[in-house]
Amino acid sequence: MYLDPEIDLAAPEATILRRTDQPGNLAEGLEALQEAAGQMAELRRALRSLAALPGDKTARNLQRLDQELDLFEPAVTFLGQVKSGKTTLVNAMAGWSDLLPSDVNPWTSVVTSLHLSPGQARGETRARFRFMTEEEWDHLLSRGGRMGEMAGRAGAETEMEKIRTQVETMRARAKARLGRKFELLMGQSHDYGYFDKNLIERYICLGDDPGLAPEAEEHQGRFADVTRSADLYLGSAVLPCALCLRDTPGVNDTFLMREQITLQALRDSRTCVVVLTASQALSTVDLGLIRMLSNLQTEQVVLFVNRIDELSDPARQVPEIEASLRATLGDHHVPEGVEILFGSALWANAVLAGNLDAMPEASAQALFNWAEAGPLNPQRPPGQDLDPRDLVWALSGLPALNRAIASRVAQTEAQPLIRRIASDALTLATAQAAAEGIRIGGGTDPASGFSSLADSLQSFDALADAHLSACATEVDRVLSEFSERAGRAHDTFLDRATHSLIAHLQDWGEDSPWHYDPTGLRLLLRSAVSVMGKRLGEGLEDRYNAALGDVAHHLYDAFGDAVEGIQISVPEVPPLPAPVALAQTIALDVKGSWWSSWWRRARGYAAFAETFRDKIAAETEPFMTALRQDQAQQIRTAALGRLAEALDRHRDILTEIAAARGRGEDAQAPLRATGFLPVEADPAALRTLRRLIA
Repeated sequence: MYLDPEIDLAAPEATILRRTDQPGNLAEGLEALQEAAGQMAELRRALRSLAALPGDKTARNLQRLDQELDLFEPAVTFLGQVKSGKTTLVNAMAGWSDLLPSDVNPWTSVVTSLHLSPGQARGETRARFRFMTEEEWDHLLSRGGRMGEMAGRAGAETEMEKIRTQVETMRARAKARLGRKFELLMGQSHDYGYFDKNLIERYICLGDDPGLAPEAEEHQGRFADVTRSADLYLGSAVLPCALCLRDTPGVNDTFLMREQITLQALRDSRTCVVVLTASQALSTVDLGLIRMLSNLQTEQVVLFVNRIDELSDPARQVPEIEASLRATLGDHHVPEGVEILFGSALWANAVLAGNLDAMPEASAQALFNWAEAGPLNPQRPPGQDLDPRDLVWALSGLPALNRAIASRVAQTEAQPLIRRIASDALTLATAQAAAEGIRIGGGTDPASGFSSLADSLQSFDALADAHLSACATEVDRVLSEFSERAGRAHDTFLDRATHSLIAHLQDWGEDSPWHYDPTGLRLLLRSAVSVMGKRLGEGLEDRYNAALGDVAHHLYDAFGDAVEGIQISVPEVPPLPAPVALAQTIALDVKGSWWSSWWRRARGYAAFAETFRDKIAAETEPFMTALRQDQAQQIRTAALGRLAEALDRHRDILTEIAAARGRGEDAQAPLRATGFLPVEADPAALRTLRRLIA
């Protein structure tokens, strides 16, 4: 981390960030999160009650489970074009009318994450800005990023030179602003104990005149060209649990550099909000968004059609837009059932800023029109007038978006976490109860016997290694089958594309434009991923059950009937990561004269076809590698890690029960003489755990 010595880290938090005029129904739609947060609070109380149980290993395991709850921070990623209103919408979701500036520099590759925590507690770090690494910068300069790679492969020297010139201009501007600090910043970060609008604009906004002196620390955009990501930490008066709102750059980017950063943000999120503009919903420039949508599960995605305030007659136009959207999504093989919401971030922020009266006339007329349609009017008791702020807030679509996000986060992230932690805690508590029973009642002879604790542990380790090895074999088998199937799909695509091109050249010659839609390849690969996920889930479930079944037998062999009360939990199969690499742009997605300019230099269709096949193979290789190697390794690590954690936890249980038996043999008589009773788990805590698992 690099801390700029000229920056005052003790500066007070800004007073110009406005969040003073909130509506009364700001928390509307968060009911699912509130319920999940209540269950987490119950679970945390149960864990801390059980922490009083004896046993160092049990206490440490319970503490780790408690920490998992503390670290829970689901991320919601917002996607959309530049100027689609993503940032304005994120501001409204956070409850701040002008937190993030909406005129982000289109040359900046900045993912801005708002880390919202319940209440107003302040952390030591309030803002963190990370800078590009040397490798990322060198990649831009030497190859022009992804678009430069494609231009080079397609033989478009003119396009490549244009990109290189743009990158050089960007680099020169950054050096002019930063001077000698340019090299020092690479790969570093700036941390602050406060943030304000000036600070934020310095890192993520369109810059001032680069001719300003390098020592002009405060001017807008000073670090924008080299900032990779921004993280702001702030409190929320309405959120019941932590939540990260991630604002991504627009997908329509010259370098396609932001596409890579956006895809990485998607990998880290289970919920995605795609922001569209009502007047241009899913226009041709949104093809990148459609590709991303088609590779996400329906339950992961919410489409929010923003800026209905710009429609002349939203009551009539909104149903037409929705019908058109659904038809377009179906034509592009986006899974059915994606939830589509309509609203206006401008209306929401007008409520938050307290300037409803300053709303533009056209926007106000659209609001009245939408209110008369009554799709989102909140319910109120008869005879009770509704506060205008609450009405406009409801009509803005924010409560509906809150509800969509909250239900997805609760279902896909909070509930699985609650069940897993409660199940693991119940295993630990019942195991500790068994250990206490052995300690107080005296050493129980094993049913079929181990000569010593070392003998028992050695046998357990062999059992664990065997099951981990079997699990690895199963995972590798499924991944190998997937790799072969994906490879066949790739070869089929290359053959068909090449044959299509040859036929086109023979029928129309080199001067006629030729296009080949790579959607077929994406569909084949997506199908392969789906089959792989199903087979992997079934295989892992069998392996996990077999492993924990043998663990139960081992405990019985070691300690007999004393361990019958232990409720051994079988770990859940980790979720399969979305194949977001399939959304990556490839050369055939890009419209232009690249290919036709290269055709005229080719000699002979057969030679051309072979070279063409090689070029498309090279172009599609990055996401083939991402699927067959990078994602496969991620899946393998998660699958084996989940089983390894469970086996380690049960090894600790074995050790503590064995230790209790030893203590029981030494202290049995004195304990009985004094009438000492074992420390038992809180029955209320156990009931809570069982209810949360059900």
